[in-house]
Amino acid sequence: MNKNTLKKSLRTLIVLLTLALVAQGVAAAEGDPVESVNTMSGDIGVGLALGLAAIGAGFSQAAIGSAAIGMIAEDDGKFGYGLIFTALPESIVILGALPLFLA
Repeated sequence: MNKNTLKKSLRTLIVLLTLALVAQGVAAAEGDPVESVNTMSGDIGVGLALGLAAIGAGFSQAAIGSAAIGMIAEDDGKFGYGLIFTALPESIVILGALPLFLA
């Protein structure tokens, strides 16, 4: 990832977090202050947990998948290892989805 892409990603993240904070303030002003803020904070936390877990798993699967293809191209007997290592990052997404069921 080059420097400009990282800067652009960080700027986008800051803008999105600012919008989320403004939306929290608007939601809190409409109804019961304590209940609205607690519900909105929980929803944002669950969304961040699942979204960031999925993004992390996608990055790791990209690197693992290309390495697995290279390994299988050299030796066909290593297909099982490649499949296992490619499927491992999906457990990160499953763990990121746990807050959906706990909230």
